[in-house]
Amino acid sequence: MYQSIKAVFLSALLLWAAGMAAPPALAASAPAAPAPRATYSDDEVAKAANEFFKNGAQDLGKVLQKVLKEKGQPVAIIRGEEAGGAIGVGLRYGHGELDYKGAAGQKVYWQGPSLGFDVGANAVKVFALVYDLPDSAHLFRRFPGVEGSLYFVGGFGVNYVQNGATVIAPVRVGVGWRQGVAVSYMHFSPQKRINPF
Repeated sequence: MYQSIKAVFLSALLLWAAGMAAPPALAASAPAAPAPRATYSDDEVAKAANEFFKNGAQDLGKVLQKVLKEKGQPVAIIRGEEAGGAIGVGLRYGHGELDYKGAAGQKVYWQGPSLGFDVGANAVKVFALVYDLPDSAHLFRRFPGVEGSLYFVGGFGVNYVQNGATVIAPVRVGVGWRQGVAVSYMHFSPQKRINPF
């Protein structure tokens, strides 16, 4: 009798231990991995950029081709405007809308300083391609400029800014004069800020 109770107890204990050792992937409460975001095709990027800028299609096309060839298809686009100026030390302020494909847009702001051999002032339209941005919360931080990424064709210029895996390629065109080489960053925020840092 004692041996039979002991066998039942050991069997129950082994079943309980096996359940505790089950891999976490089998647990019902394990969260599902987020689905990857849809990307904008090359044609969708070109159409959106041409509608936004409304001019300079040939030069704009060359700039976009360079970015799309190097970085691929973006998960989001920012359309906006910015103004800035510099005499050695500079500032820039901008605002726009962050758009994921198939989702409602969200208002965003950016600001940032620059330091270097940079002189002038400008007001520009900005069309930025955004890569590897899982959600808008990941946008609200500093994005330093990537050295050697500045590229001009006609009146259009593009450079890359990056934080972690997220890369943003702002394409700019506008009025004013500003030239030189500077170290800078773009700091994105959900509300307008005066402090550029």
